Amino acid sequence: MINELLLIGSVIFIFGAVVASYKFFGKTGLFCISAIATVLANIEVAILINAFGMEQTLGNVLFASTFLVTDILSECEGKKEANKAVWLGVFSTLFFLFLSQSWLVYVPSENDFIFGSIKTVFSNTPRMIISSLVVYAISQLFDVWLYHKWWAFTEKKFSDKRRFLWLRNNGSTLISQIVNTLLFTLFAFWGVYDAKTLISIFLSSYVIFIATSLLDTPAVYIARRIHDKKTSQINIDTNK
Repeated sequence: MINELLLIGSVIFIFGAVVASYKFFGKTGLFCISAIATVLANIEVAILINAFGMEQTLGNVLFASTFLVTDILSECEGKKEANKAVWLGVFSTLFFLFLSQSWLVYVPSENDFIFGSIKTVFSNTPRMIISSLVVYAISQLFDVWLYHKWWAFTEKKFSDKRRFLWLRNNGSTLISQIVNTLLFTLFAFWGVYDAKTLISIFLSSYVIFIATSLLDTPAVYIARRIHDKKTSQINIDTNK
């Protein structure tokens, strides 16, 4: 039961951190979360656990938080800023890939006691990171594009720009997560695990993404309220 409790705690902590970063640091805070999450998720994803009766990789919640970030940016700051967060994640991943691989080239001191463990972890990450990088860029850019397509559709249909946030949030994320989960499972784990395990990883990852996508909707509403409050205060200060 410890794994289940840790995953639930991770969702609360990570999603809470996303909202808090937006409240205190604005879009800059979300850019920082996006960069940090993409790097750490690429390390976490190498860990395989059992939770909720499914075999799954870690990193799913952190990856899900990057979709929350782009949805908040799309809703509150615009499509351009959301795409900027995606490319920042790509840059952060590339930076981390080259840096972490350079560590393995060094000749450790005879007194070193950690290099073996570092090598074990990071010698296996290039395929993960490259797979993640390609899939991340494709699925995130698709998510941003789809978010605004849903937005244009509901605004045209109901003549209201603010309604149906839940639809554009979940409608974009749930669909783009299928693309993300399928491509990453194939690119990162094909030939590493057997077909049964691959299917298990895909299904468990997508089930978690469904849950996290539904759970992140309140966070987007809270972020929009934070944005509206800041905008109102700016207008008040401007008119004084």
